[in-house]
Amino acid sequence: MASERNDSEPDEVDNGVLAAPSGLETTGIGIVEGATAQVDVSLPTPVDDDDDLLDDEVAPAAVAPAAPERGVTAVSGGSGAAGGSAAAAAGAGRAAATAKGASGASASAAKPGSTVAARSAAEVETAERLRPRTTEITLQSRRLGDFEADRESPDLLTPDRLLDPAHVVRPEPEGAWRHLVYTLSGRRINLGDSKRAVARKALDRRIAAPLAGGAKFVPVLSRKGGVGKTTVTTLLGMALADAREDRIIAVDANPDRGTLAERVGRPSGKTVRDLVRTSGDVHGFNDISQIVARDHTRLDVLASDADPHVSEAFSDTDYQDVADIAAHFYSVVLTDTGTGIVHSVMQATLDRADEIVIVAGLSVDEARLASETLTWLESNGYAERVRNAVVVLNTARPGAALVRADELDAHFRSRVRAVVRVPYDPHIASGSAISFRDLQPETREAARQLAAIVVEGLRLPAAV
Repeated sequence: MASERNDSEPDEVDNGVLAAPSGLETTGIGIVEGATAQVDVSLPTPVDDDDDLLDDEVAPAAVAPAAPERGVTAVSGGSGAAGGSAAAAAGAGRAAATAKGASGASASAAKPGSTVAARSAAEVETAERLRPRTTEITLQSRRLGDFEADRESPDLLTPDRLLDPAHVVRPEPEGAWRHLVYTLSGRRINLGDSKRAVARKALDRRIAAPLAGGAKFVPVLSRKGGVGKTTVTTLLGMALADAREDRIIAVDANPDRGTLAERVGRPSGKTVRDLVRTSGDVHGFNDISQIVARDHTRLDVLASDADPHVSEAFSDTDYQDVADIAAHFYSVVLTDTGTGIVHSVMQATLDRADEIVIVAGLSVDEARLASETLTWLESNGYAERVRNAVVVLNTARPGAALVRADELDAHFRSRVRAVVRVPYDPHIASGSAISFRDLQPETREAARQLAAIVVEGLRLPAAV
């Protein structure tokens, strides 16, 4: 029989106490609510007292509500033996409370086929000795995306959110009478900028728009000399350099004698040939800044050789070397090309071109040559660049034009993306160095419009 009795003490009555408390299961007869039933009782195996508190695990016991006084704990033996067993298990202090809870649980579960889980006194003492772990807590940082929904990240503390518009100091207004009102009111009444100032600042933002990717190459073409190709290159470069924060360079790639550096007024004495010869020794911007010329708008100009026999040797390979160096240090590279469209340098220039500027004069032959240049480009694989090109109608002579400028404008707009008119300016017609600040307002405005249109074209998706 599974319930072995303890007969070691003859004086003791047969009270049903187990001799081997380490037994796992015991079967006995008990009286539950006036009826006799067979009850299976599972007793836990005593656990040795272990000092390693971290390894002790105590399973929570299901404690049922206490049964009435007439509830009987069932063990092996009769009803009287069950009562004696409950009295023997009830000790002093916490052991008595534990036995009472176990007695109620046994009474509530005393049905056929049920199993009662009891906790021993040793387990209770072990549970009381358990203390929370005192290991150090490791702090971990969180990314911005790991914050809870109701918590804000630091990037939400923007000036627009924190600053009170009523206390933000607005810049001084531009405009004669608007600035006068602002001054007389003790800087309390700010009517804002005039329409002209608003338009100028908007144009500045168009020119200064960021350009994605690497350096952008913009060649300026013309199949006829004397129409103002070098002048347009200078005006475009000055307008870009004056409004943008990045570096702009204009390269004189004319195989013949070019005059681009002479339009700047601050020649360095070095030419494109010097850069080709020392290309292997250029390791930083300081090396190239000693070769280029720079004007007050921060436009850098790389001059061509003064000797036409030497400059004729400027080949497509030389241009590629110069272009590679320029692309490393500059954001926009303007190229003042020669009149020979089938020259090897022209071929290398067109292969690198991101946008093309065509210069046409206000005469029948000059306009026709410019239109024929577009046709040649379309026939030689540059049709997409022609559709994104810009035509500049340059007025190189004073007085009224002999041709209808509106007809030329309409003709070229049917073939290219935009057309810009540059008015006559005596400061440019003198042939000396150009000062961007000394230009007539109309000429300076035309150059800025050209720069804005070119930047917008460079920001368009790349031509396939």
